[in-house]
Amino acid sequence: MNKLLLKLSTFAVASVTIVVTLAVPLIAQAQEVKGDAAVGKTKVAMCIGCHGIPGYQASFPEIHKVPKISGQNAKYIVAALSAYKKGERNHASMRGIAETLSDQDMADISAYYSTHGVVAGVTLADKPSKTPSPAVDALLKKGGCVACHGENFAKPIDPSYPKIAGQHADYLYVALKAYKTEKNPNVGRSNGVMAGMAKQFSNNELKEIAKYIGSLDGDLKTVKQASFR
Repeated sequence: MNKLLLKLSTFAVASVTIVVTLAVPLIAQAQEVKGDAAVGKTKVAMCIGCHGIPGYQASFPEIHKVPKISGQNAKYIVAALSAYKKGERNHASMRGIAETLSDQDMADISAYYSTHGVVAGVTLADKPSKTPSPAVDALLKKGGCVACHGENFAKPIDPSYPKIAGQHADYLYVALKAYKTEKNPNVGRSNGVMAGMAKQFSNNELKEIAKYIGSLDGDLKTVKQASFR
């Protein structure tokens, strides 16, 4: 009996060792890919044709300025690119670009844009630079926007959420409407939290929210690119 117990004990220890050994590579794979901003600078040729031209407008799904991404949170840019690649965000040109990118590419590009145009030592106030009208204030409270995006809409509670203060208002409006869109293979964004928020409002109310947030001081910029790389 003792010999049998010893054999079983030895087998159990060996089994645990094998499981742990196999788990180590899986844990390593699950670790976040680290981006390199310097390398990312060499990978943004497909980005600067739209995001490197101040005031540049897209025409899909309607005419609006392309978003400012210089100064945006790196983890959010990765999350957005991943969503385009997976089809969780429906946008033909962005999906076409995202599908060409590896996880490392996304991490490098995101690291680059998170530092692009950032001026050292310049920080935003903790409160918004403008006070909303009573009507807009009521909409913001109804949506609970500050709970995720921060009191000044530029300090999200999680770096995978976007800074939105100072973003182009027309882009914000189009983005918010996209969360309300369902069963459209060309337009829409799959995000349960944002969909629940956006669906509370009429399009006119979403436009008022976007106008206010877009009018605030923020970290986001469109930095003009001298040439294509």
